[in-house]
Amino acid sequence: MMLRSILLIVWGYLDPIYFPFTRLQYPASDQEREGVFRVRLTKYKGKDLELSDGIIIRKNDLLLKIHLHNVKLLNEFNNIKSELSKGRGIFKRVKESMPVLTTFILKHPEEAKIKGIIGITLINKGFSPLGFECILPENKLYCWFKKTFQLPIFLLSCSKISVANVKRHRTVYLMMSKEKLIEKYKQPS
Repeated sequence: MMLRSILLIVWGYLDPIYFPFTRLQYPASDQEREGVFRVRLTKYKGKDLELSDGIIIRKNDLLLKIHLHNVKLLNEFNNIKSELSKGRGIFKRVKESMPVLTTFILKHPEEAKIKGIIGITLINKGFSPLGFECILPENKLYCWFKKTFQLPIFLLSCSKISVANVKRHRTVYLMMSKEKLIEKYKQPS
């Protein structure tokens, strides 16, 4: 527990230095950084796929890639021992941040070209009520690469670390079409 706290403190100091090199940006102005996302535009590189609402995502379609602000969330929920309570808290924070993504896309100069949002994660449950669909990437090397870099974050977030727990989580895409995002999270004007 002490090591986790020290690592989070160090990460908290390094994050502002690392952030400018990531091409990520906050989806809201400085005064509204209470959300838990940082984002950037990306071109989809996987195989064509159809989402449940009929939207087809093809290679090179423009997506908004979402990144959880992990150090912020881990610090916020570091003292909660119960995995269930921690999960509920993170779910609530993500849900509260979704309208900010909607507004960001609707105001973006490339809005007409953006097909949806995508996140890459080891989280394997709790995403459906938010409107996300889970897509398994087909490239095994890519999955291994992403899992390797996400593993430290995963280990810092777990109360109990075990080999079985690590093996159980796979790298997945969480995706949602722009239309579904707007329908579900657009704030009334």
